[in-house]
Amino acid sequence: MLCLWLIPALAQSHDWSAYDGLLAAHVTPGERNGIHHHRVDYQAVRQDPRYAQALAIVANFPVAQLTERSARLAFYINAYNLYAIKMVIDHLPLESIRDAGSLFSPVWGKEAGSIGGQPVTLDEIEHEILRPMDEPRVHFAIVCASLSCPNLRSEAFTAEKLEQQLDDQTRSFLLESSKGLALEGNRVRVSQIFDWFGEDFEAAGGVETFLRRYRELPASIRLRADLPYDWSLNGL
Repeated sequence: MLCLWLIPALAQSHDWSAYDGLLAAHVTPGERNGIHHHRVDYQAVRQDPRYAQALAIVANFPVAQLTERSARLAFYINAYNLYAIKMVIDHLPLESIRDAGSLFSPVWGKEAGSIGGQPVTLDEIEHEILRPMDEPRVHFAIVCASLSCPNLRSEAFTAEKLEQQLDDQTRSFLLESSKGLALEGNRVRVSQIFDWFGEDFEAAGGVETFLRRYRELPASIRLRADLPYDWSLNGL
């Protein structure tokens, strides 16, 4: 267990080594239901001492020090992904993360953990903190523990590497025809993420303009955000 008196010093230097090690050890490529994804060994994560260390870093992080946009984005992306993992682990066994909630109390609105001593939900991190930062690529960085989500990166996001990491996450997702983008002649089918959060891509010129930054597409296309979304757990 990480000594709590070390947390402020680690937070100031944005030390994600425990979380980095956790991801590197327990996130591996896989395929299920015809979908390529990064699978998570949730049982192994639960037993790894670095899991408790990473949770302690996030829970006690002095967020007032996050004065730079890149540092703020990286922190809250990591926090979302770690608390999505925690939500799964806290409710195992599960077929889907949505099973941790119910029709009247969805998992996204349930307390997932705390940041700076305040309880937070996954919805709050996503909709009240990350989305207002006007970075559409964040939708390919946060991972809701499901097969059709973008792949969980096997390293922590950092302010120093954020631009490269966000571009890599976006490009990799849009190369996955089973869940990101499927090109059939001039018909382009993309993830329902682009329907759910279409307004977030307006500042980037709209969904089609955004897509063309990462994929070569025909001059004239028929675009539909209708690829099936598989909510099955991205576990082993």
